[in-house]
Amino acid sequence: MLRVLLAHTPEMRANYYGDRALAALRGVAEVVLHDGPATLSGAALAHAAAGCQAIIADRATPGTAGTFEAAPDLVAFLRVAVDVSTIDIAAASRHGVLVTQATPGFVDSVAELAIGMMVDLARGVSGHVAAYRGGNPPASRMGRQLAGRTLGLVGYGRIARRIAAIALAMRMRVLAHDPHTTPADPGVEAVPLDRLLAESDVVMPLAASTPATRHMIGAAALGAMKRGAFLVNLSRGELVEEAALEAALASGRLAGAAMDVGSAPDQRPDPRLAARADVVATPHVGGLTPEAAEHQAMDTVRQLAALAAGRLPEGALNAAAAHRLSRLGIAAGGE
Repeated sequence: MLRVLLAHTPEMRANYYGDRALAALRGVAEVVLHDGPATLSGAALAHAAAGCQAIIADRATPGTAGTFEAAPDLVAFLRVAVDVSTIDIAAASRHGVLVTQATPGFVDSVAELAIGMMVDLARGVSGHVAAYRGGNPPASRMGRQLAGRTLGLVGYGRIARRIAAIALAMRMRVLAHDPHTTPADPGVEAVPLDRLLAESDVVMPLAASTPATRHMIGAAALGAMKRGAFLVNLSRGELVEEAALEAALASGRLAGAAMDVGSAPDQRPDPRLAARADVVATPHVGGLTPEAAEHQAMDTVRQLAALAAGRLPEGALNAAAAHRLSRLGIAAGGE
């Protein structure tokens, strides 16, 4: 039986690798748990995985060159997330270690939070709640109806498509811009980015995080947005230049912003920015529902079961370079 390190801290394990997934994992492998409070990385992660053929890593656990260099027993590094930006795949490949990722089981969860944040900004829900809880009953104030307003989606992947469907059901107008695909869903208008920014009442950056998309919502893009619009970011913190966002809020260019991601550790919003009265922030919980977490945890169970059976698992990212697969009777490339 394969031996695997589940690298989640107890807190991360409780949230992202529940009892059912852990029981299923124990059905296909000998499981070593990380019970310390700190996230493992580098040589410390390799040391904890000594004698293990696989590491299952949550989104906060990086796969560094130092880990791959110090883990001679390691055959596979499985990420319980879609985001693999903190895994040095080139280093893993040099050492013949397979890297995998999970499929996006969080689409509905993230889309629902996006809609909730949009409603919150439009109607001031969080502000009213905070006032009542603080013993200061708030005055009534005018909100915004979203029906008839324009939502702009920058990037048109799975989450954007789900948000678009909900927004259309709310009778919003939906614009989308994606340089890699042409949105073709009924009711969604494919437009250039400049038009999207100028016409949208709510802008949601949902592009993949790449060097090209870093700070794509910066001073220029924020300056091109409709005055009084809202920005909602549930994708990656690095898509938005936070200093420029703060300036746009302070100047009144934007009426408010909502964010589930940012530049703080574990992709959480920056605490200073999140504390603003015109910001609605959550601590990177878009995919934190039992359904979403279990979906991705079970992906790694299936991946490990495939490795144990001598098969290349789904979600493999560097199969051609993963020569250590031969230890499990699998040819590099899965041939």
